[in-house]
Amino acid sequence: MNLLKNKVVLITGGSGGIGKATAKLFAANGAQVMLVGSTESKLKQTIEELDFPNISYSVADVSRSEDTKRYVSDTLSRFGKIDIFFNNAGIEGESKPIEAYSEKMFDRVIEVNLKGVWLGCQFVLPKISDGGSVIITSSVAGIKGFKGLGAYVASKHAVVGIMRVAALENAHRNIRVNTIHPGPVHTRMMRAIEKQIAPDNPKEAQKGFEAAIPFGRYAEANEIAETVLFLASDQSAYITGTTQVIDGGMCIA
Repeated sequence: MNLLKNKVVLITGGSGGIGKATAKLFAANGAQVMLVGSTESKLKQTIEELDFPNISYSVADVSRSEDTKRYVSDTLSRFGKIDIFFNNAGIEGESKPIEAYSEKMFDRVIEVNLKGVWLGCQFVLPKISDGGSVIITSSVAGIKGFKGLGAYVASKHAVVGIMRVAALENAHRNIRVNTIHPGPVHTRMMRAIEKQIAPDNPKEAQKGFEAAIPFGRYAEANEIAETVLFLASDQSAYITGTTQVIDGGMCIA
């Protein structure tokens, strides 16, 4: 299928598990893809592994306005336009109760997960093609609370507010803006969270999460990518301002 033929896609967090899986699916559907990440070696490795001709990268800290302006400029210089923006970059932070949470780590989680999304919308939306699509990665943590993940939960709730405002402000250009809310996914981020929760036995932490999911398992990154593809494609032409939950039933359990 070529659901994104002749479309230019910009993906932040492009070398992470969900970003990489989405880039692969988008490229296979005919898109030209710009990956954004903070580590050049990881971006280069991702492009080598994906092995598609129309994928480039831009090194940037999404929490910095000058870096954000640069990745937008790099995309326009390389591909000439932006049709789809997967505003996906994020970090997990610490797993500690609020009273023990590091102020420095709180600030960094908010910088990347919230300010990074804000800056992405601020500088990409004026350049995105009319009729384009913006997909913002939130989380089940943007819908419900999780003990020990206060900063992450706060940031993922907050990006839903950005999404709703951006959807209203850009509807006159037929630009769709939606959030996705994955449950636990087999990625580096969940491995890190499991290790923080149960340093001596992270598998037990995984079992605890799985027990809270009616489907009884984590998602695979490609399963999240399929929903992102739908929201990016013309198949979702009348969908905006929504929270798309992809969690195996975790939020209803």
